[in-house]
Amino acid sequence: MSNSEEPHVSVLLRPLIAALAPVRGTWLDGTFGAGGYSRALLEAGADKVIGVDRDPSVFEMAKPWAPDYGARLVLREGRFSRLDELAGEPLDGVVLDLGVSSMQIDQPERGFSFQKDGPLDMRMGKTGPSAADLVNEADEAHLARILFLYGEERQSRRIARAIVAARPVTTTLQLAEIVKSCLPRQKPGQSHPATRSFQALRIAVNEEYDELYEGLAAAERALKPGGLLGVVTFHSVEDRMVKRFMQLRAGATGGANRFAPEIEGPPPAFELVGRKAVAADEAELAANPRARSARLRLARRTDAPAGRADPAALGMPVLDKREKRG
Repeated sequence: MSNSEEPHVSVLLRPLIAALAPVRGTWLDGTFGAGGYSRALLEAGADKVIGVDRDPSVFEMAKPWAPDYGARLVLREGRFSRLDELAGEPLDGVVLDLGVSSMQIDQPERGFSFQKDGPLDMRMGKTGPSAADLVNEADEAHLARILFLYGEERQSRRIARAIVAARPVTTTLQLAEIVKSCLPRQKPGQSHPATRSFQALRIAVNEEYDELYEGLAAAERALKPGGLLGVVTFHSVEDRMVKRFMQLRAGATGGANRFAPEIEGPPPAFELVGRKAVAADEAELAANPRARSARLRLARRTDAPAGRADPAALGMPVLDKREKRG
C-alpha cells in the first residue's frame, strides 16, 4: 500500500456525483473498495449507502472512519452480481467501479501485480480457485483460450505452451518472466509484456464478465423508477458490455432499416443519461494517471418491468461450460 492517507483514489468521482445530483434516498456502492464513492454519496446527501464488496479486508480498512456515518452506512460482504438481494430494498441509485483496485495491486500477497513478487493468487475474495490453481491444472488449450478471449493476447498459444512446460508456476514474477520470454522485447512507452496475460487470468479467476452481466441485471431489478445507474469501466470489453446493455435496455440500439416496418419491442427499462461516455479531464489525469482509460456511463430506470439482456448481444466474451471445467 502507498504511504498516502488515501490508499485508492476513486476515478471520475467529481463528474459522477455531478451527474447524479441531487443525491437522495438509498444508494448501493457495489464495489466498495476504499469507500471513495460511498463517502462521496453520503456527503452529497444520500440518506443511506449500502457498501458491497466481495473482499472482506476492505471493511477492516474502513473501521477507522465508517462509524462517523452511523446507520447511514451499511456494509455487506458479497458479490455485486447479487446486489438486489444484498440490498434487500428498492434503490434510488447504484454505482459500480469495475476492475481491480490500486490498493489490491499494491499488496504483493494478493498476487495481482507482475511487478512485485508474491503468491500467484489474484482472488478478489478469499474463496475459490486461485490463479496458481488455474495455470497449474488447466490444459494448454484451455489456458490459451483464456489468454486470447479475456486478455486479447495474440500470442496466447505460445504463452500457454510455455506455462505448461514450466509448471509448477507459483509466483507472480515467475509467471511474468515466462510470458516475457515468449514476446518481443518491450519498447519504451509500451505496456509490460505480461499485462494482457495477467488481466486475462484475473478476469477468469474472478469471473468478472459473468459478474458484470449479472450485476447489471441485478441493478435493473433493484432500482426504483427514476433511479440512476452509474458504471465506471477501465478497458474496452467492459465498456462495450455496459454501453450495449444500457442501449439495449433503453431501446436505443439504432441500425433500423428505414424500408422495414418498425417492430414494437418491450417498453424500455432505462433512459440513457448522455449519449457518450464521460472521460477524465486534464486536471484529474494530472492527479491520477490511472483515470486515463476510465469511462463513466449512466442510465435512469423507467417504470417498465425488469427483463434480461442477451449476453451475446452485449459482446460478452464467454467460455462454454466445457472450457470452464478445463
